[in-house]
Amino acid sequence: MKTVANILTRKELSKHDVVRLLSISNPDDQHRLIKKAYFVKETIVGKKVYLRGLIEFSNQCRKNCLYCGIRKDNSNVTRYSMSDDEILQLVEYALRNQLTDIVLQSGELDNERFTRRITSLIRAIKKVAGTDFRITLSLGEQSKDTYQEWFDAGAQRYLLRIETSNEALYKKIHPHDEVHQFRVRLKCLETIQKTGYQTGTGVMIGLPCQTIDNLADDLLFIKHMDIDMVGMGPYLEHVDTPLSLYKEALMPLVDRYNLSLRMIAVLRLLMPYINIASTTALQSIFPMGREQGLKAGANVIMPNLTPVDYRKKYLLYENKSCLDEDDDPCLECLRKRIGLIGEELMFNNHGDSRHFTQRRQVTNNIYI
Repeated sequence: MKTVANILTRKELSKHDVVRLLSISNPDDQHRLIKKAYFVKETIVGKKVYLRGLIEFSNQCRKNCLYCGIRKDNSNVTRYSMSDDEILQLVEYALRNQLTDIVLQSGELDNERFTRRITSLIRAIKKVAGTDFRITLSLGEQSKDTYQEWFDAGAQRYLLRIETSNEALYKKIHPHDEVHQFRVRLKCLETIQKTGYQTGTGVMIGLPCQTIDNLADDLLFIKHMDIDMVGMGPYLEHVDTPLSLYKEALMPLVDRYNLSLRMIAVLRLLMPYINIASTTALQSIFPMGREQGLKAGANVIMPNLTPVDYRKKYLLYENKSCLDEDDDPCLECLRKRIGLIGEELMFNNHGDSRHFTQRRQVTNNIYI
């Protein structure tokens, strides 16, 4: 068997190499992997952490995903939808605090009223914040026309997490109906990329029935798709979901945590120029989890700007961190915590994916 040290000298990683790195159980080997990934990040990206202000503006959802706390059939959720004025106030707050990027995230809806509202909201944000202000949408599966309409209105990025690239596993964590189709998810991701968005996806790590081989395929899928930005983290269960019934079959939280760090590190080796988010789920397991994600190769953090009263109703999983912390303390806390690991928060900096820039240059050259 190839040693980890030997694999880390390779310029290209095979699937066998990826499986070997994700299977690490020796703490010294994990340290070697993370050290190498951080070196690549530091060389390519620098000791920089880009900020995306997260606004969870609605927990209304038409989907019934078996792992999600805001699934349609969860009657224990108090539903809400923030007004446009409330959202614009958060955009103004972001501007005052030198944030030049927001993420608009909600449960998934696909009706005409919702489509038109988002189009109007994007235009209103651009009017307040300027045309150069970056808007990332995380609003699920939509039609080709809807993706185009929102792109034309001024959204630049779109995040659609695939959750798993394995169709059989996808079917195990979603209902078997026309609303939850693996092929539709894939098609939407392809459409988002073709429309011109900086394209993001991600997976859950440590799902029931998930294997290391599945996770290796996930990383290679992300590379094959030429994805620009990734948000992935440990699967954390919610008591009001069908998947929570399999809680006893899950790997321990500490193992999910360490496997998530290895996933970030290996992805940084596979795709040095992409943006990788260090997710809140890591912090929900360990207090310094997001910082450790950055040390493993991530370079993006998304401070939650959602008002506390709404934040407590947007629980995709249990024990979510920062539920009682107002925005100002959160940002000040982030400054200090990121400084402790020798990284710098990049205010007034869009931090666009270098991979996206390179990908678009190649595409444009093809058409010239």
